[in-house]
Amino acid sequence: MIAEIVSVTLIDLFSLLNIFGDDLLRSTIALFVVINPIGTIPLFASITQKMQKKERNTVLKTTVITAGALLMIFAAVGTQILSIFGITISSFMIAGGILLFVVSIELLTHGGWSFGGTVSDESGVVPLAFPLLAGPGAITAVILSYQTAGLVVTMLSIVIVIGITYLVFYLTGTIYKILGRRGSLIVTRIFAVLVAAIAVQYIVDGLKTI
Repeated sequence: MIAEIVSVTLIDLFSLLNIFGDDLLRSTIALFVVINPIGTIPLFASITQKMQKKERNTVLKTTVITAGALLMIFAAVGTQILSIFGITISSFMIAGGILLFVVSIELLTHGGWSFGGTVSDESGVVPLAFPLLAGPGAITAVILSYQTAGLVVTMLSIVIVIGITYLVFYLTGTIYKILGRRGSLIVTRIFAVLVAAIAVQYIVDGLKTI
């Protein structure tokens, strides 16, 4: 009797862990694709190329900390913000999908994000942290991840992606030499197609629940 109970409990536990792992993998991939740290290497390199190593590292830390904090805040209270303005998750999914689709078009046509900012002491916040990393697309992704997978999965996916982003930006010089500008643009356009696919799926899912 006890053995049967233990067996059932273990099966349920493994099932939950499997679901948790699937949700975490899905959320992490979606957020990574939207943030696209590899595709943003040219912009990060151009902003920090004239900086000393110490200043570049300071900008890098400011960028990832600010972006991570913004995404966590929106993951935690994003749905409450929607409720205040009377916005349903279905409407937000459709709007977010349209927004992500526009982002994908921008990536496909221009090979990156268009900014009017200049290099300054605040470049770690604007435009690198926002809107480059924690932009509308990423904010949409974490809010939708919270709705579908829960807060724990969403927070873990943010930590993982921000950690990968930190590593990618830290190794920008090496990666940029390996890929080159042309290689980075190719990677960006590949990610753009994935972003477009995610965007269409958001719109379809939103329409289904109306």
